[in-house]
Amino acid sequence: MIVVSDLMGTLTAGSPVLGVVDWVRHHQSRWRADLYIAGMLPSYVLAKSRLIDWQRWGQNLMVDSLSLVKGATPELVEQVAEWTVAHDLWVKRHPDMIARLVSHKQAGAQVYIASSVFEPVVAAFARRIGAQAIGTPVKIVGERLRMATDLVANERKVEQVLDRLGVKRFDYAYGDTLLDIPLLERADHPVAAHADDRLRAEAERRGWEIIGETASYP
Repeated sequence: MIVVSDLMGTLTAGSPVLGVVDWVRHHQSRWRADLYIAGMLPSYVLAKSRLIDWQRWGQNLMVDSLSLVKGATPELVEQVAEWTVAHDLWVKRHPDMIARLVSHKQAGAQVYIASSVFEPVVAAFARRIGAQAIGTPVKIVGERLRMATDLVANERKVEQVLDRLGVKRFDYAYGDTLLDIPLLERADHPVAAHADDRLRAEAERRGWEIIGETASYP
């Protein structure tokens, strides 16, 4: 059995951006971290007001946050990833979904967490439940952290999972927004998990399973 779950919103209410900023604040520069937060506030207001797309805004912000990390090395990237998960994503995890994935794992399923988030962060989260990670690769260029590819999101996320597993469909898939529909449509048992209003309505229309509270995205 193959189980694939989205990460952000589906498994945790945390933020990889805030996790990275928090690491910078504690390990490199409080001033640079605070300046970054101040700079993102205007666009946050626009996203919260639905004047710009919330999901796209978050993805762009995640890419931009890589520039905060200075003097990048492979070891430092792992430290940032572990800090981000330990101090933000795991703290704000959804216990019901974690239990669901652990149950799949104990039943012998191959469990994958697939996300547009940087793969080292996805991997640090996945290790906590014995899952495997599929995320957006990063690279180090002149001690600076950069995206190695386009974001592994939407249809690209589905393609990455199918290519890596060598399959055409999954047994279970979990997601929380309309952007996860391409993933959910590939599953025999799609589940809207802690979904926003729009995905919840679509799941009800299609007769998909719905679990968790409704997310409060714009």
